[in-house]
Amino acid sequence: MTTENAVRIRGVAASPGVAHGPWVRYERTAPVSKGRVADADAEAARLLAAAEVVGKASERLADEVSAAGHADEAKVFLAHAMMARDPDLLEAAVARIRAERIDAIAAIAGAAAAVADQLRALGDELLAGRATDVVDVGDRIARELAGLASAGLRLDRPSIVVAEDLPPSVTATLPRERLLGIALEASSPTAHAAILARAYGIPAVVGASGLLASLATSPGSALALDGESGEVLISPTRDDVVRYEARAHSIAQGRGRDLEEAALPAMTTDGVVVELLANIGSPGEAAGAIAIGARGVGLFRTEFLFLERATPPSEDEQADAYGEVVAAFAPQPVTIRLLDVGGDKPIPYLPLKDEANPFLGVRALRLAERQPEIFVTQLRACYRAALKGPVKIMAPMVADAGDVATLRRLASRARSELAASGRPIAVAELGVMLEIPSAILTADTYARDIGFVSLGTNDLLQYTLAADRGNAALERYRDPLHPALLQLVRLAVQAADRSGIALSVCGEMAGDPEAALALVGLGVRALSMAPASIPHVRRAIRAATNSDLERVAVTSLGDASADDVRARLRERHRLR
Repeated sequence: MTTENAVRIRGVAASPGVAHGPWVRYERTAPVSKGRVADADAEAARLLAAAEVVGKASERLADEVSAAGHADEAKVFLAHAMMARDPDLLEAAVARIRAERIDAIAAIAGAAAAVADQLRALGDELLAGRATDVVDVGDRIARELAGLASAGLRLDRPSIVVAEDLPPSVTATLPRERLLGIALEASSPTAHAAILARAYGIPAVVGASGLLASLATSPGSALALDGESGEVLISPTRDDVVRYEARAHSIAQGRGRDLEEAALPAMTTDGVVVELLANIGSPGEAAGAIAIGARGVGLFRTEFLFLERATPPSEDEQADAYGEVVAAFAPQPVTIRLLDVGGDKPIPYLPLKDEANPFLGVRALRLAERQPEIFVTQLRACYRAALKGPVKIMAPMVADAGDVATLRRLASRARSELAASGRPIAVAELGVMLEIPSAILTADTYARDIGFVSLGTNDLLQYTLAADRGNAALERYRDPLHPALLQLVRLAVQAADRSGIALSVCGEMAGDPEAALALVGLGVRALSMAPASIPHVRRAIRAATNSDLERVAVTSLGDASADDVRARLRERHRLR
C-alpha cells in the first residue's frame, strides 16, 4: 500500500466481487519449432497422435470440472476435446507440413492462429472469446509435441492473476484457494475464462487496456479490482484498501438482501405489477435466476447447443436441455429462442455463404428456406420439452407477415411429425422477436396469428440508428433511451394491445434501471434481463409511481437525445 494516488484503469466487469493483494503475471511461452522436416508423413502422424492425447486430456479435465459441481462449465473442455480432433484444424496443419515442410509444432500453431484471427475479425464478442479457446488447444497440442508439461501457473501465496488473456485450461487448473482475482488486458465477459471465473466465484475484470504496461513500471506493487464496476487499481492506497474492504462487506450484504427480496413483486407504488424474467444461455443458469426472483425465462438462448461442435445437436439432446430449464421454472413459462446464427457465427456443419454484411443477410429464421431441418428438429425438441411445463417458442430476425407464415409452417410440420411418430405433444405458444423496425411497423398484419412478441432492443437499436454494435466509434448511438427507439417501443406496445397478445422486452435495455422505468411508463409489463440485474430493476420499480412514469415517458418521446431522456428520468426519480 502507498500514500500516493493509485493508478486507476477502467476495464470491463466480468465476474462480481472485489479483491486486493499481490499479483502474479501469466505469460504463455510458445514451444520452439524444430524447423524443417524431411518426412512430412511421419510428422503429420506425430501431429495426429499429439492431438488425440490432448483430446483425451481435455475429456479428463471436463470430468474434474464436472465432479467439482460445474457440469455446464465442464462442457467447455468437452468442446476443447472436439477442437483437438477437429478435421478442419488438423487438415490445415497437415497441409502446412506438406507444403512448407515445417514441423508439427509450427504447423498447428499457425493453423490455430489463422482460425483465431478469423473468429476475431467477425466482430462478434462471443466468437472473439472463442478465439482464445482455439489458441489454447493449439498451444496444448504444440506443447505435447515438444514434450513439455501443460502450461500452468504456480501461486505460492494468495494472489491476483494478471495476463493479456488467460486460456480456459489454465483458468480451470489455477489453485482456487490462493486465487484472489483475475485481471486481463484483453478478453471479454463472454470468453470462457470469464465464464469459469463466475462459476468459481472469482472476481474478474477484462479489457483493462494498459494494465500490463502500467504493472511493468510498478514491480512489487499491490493490485485491487472490482469485478462489478470494472475498476482496477495499481498500488492502491490505504484508503483504497479500506474502501474495497467496505465494498466487499457491502456486496455480501447486498447479495443477502437480493435473496431476501426475491419473493417481493416488482410493483409500483400505485399498484402496477411488472413481471421480471431472466435471460439465460444454458441450463446451469436456471437455479441462480430462480433464487434471485425471476418469474420465468423471457429469453433462453440456444446457440450453446449448436456452436463449437462438428455435428448438429440431436433432437433428444435438445429436448433434454430445454426440458431441464422448463422443469426448473415450472409453472412459470420459458421462452426458447430458435437458433440465431448467420455468416457472423460460422458453424462447420451449416455451410453459409460469405456476406458483405451478415447482420443484414441470411441469418436466423431466414436460414429456414435453405436449412429447414435445423429448425424443424429444434421445434420438435421444444414441443417435447413443453411436456414439463409452459413453453413459448420465439423466432428471431422476423421482418414481416411472410416470416411469421414461415414460422407457423415449420411449427405445423414439427407437430405433425411428432404426432405421426406417436410421441406425446404439448401446447407451446409461438411468438416473434421484434428486432427489425419493419416487424413493428407491420405488426397489425400478423400479430393475431401468434401468441406474443418480445422486443430485442439490442439489434432494434442497431437497425434503427444504422449503428454497428461492434463499432466503438459509434458509441453515442448505443444508448437505448434514444427517442427513436422509444417511439418504436410505444408503437409495439400499441400493436400488441390491439391484437390482445403479450409483449415483453428481452434486450439489455430491460436490465438498465433507468431504461426499465421508461419502458414501464410506455406500457411494458414484462421485462427479461440478466439475472444479476433483477434486484436493481425490482427496487427501481417498487420506488416509482406508474402515473409519473407514464408522464415522463410520453414527454421523452419528444426529446432530442438519449441524454435528455436520462436527465429527465434522473431528475424525476432521483436515480444514479
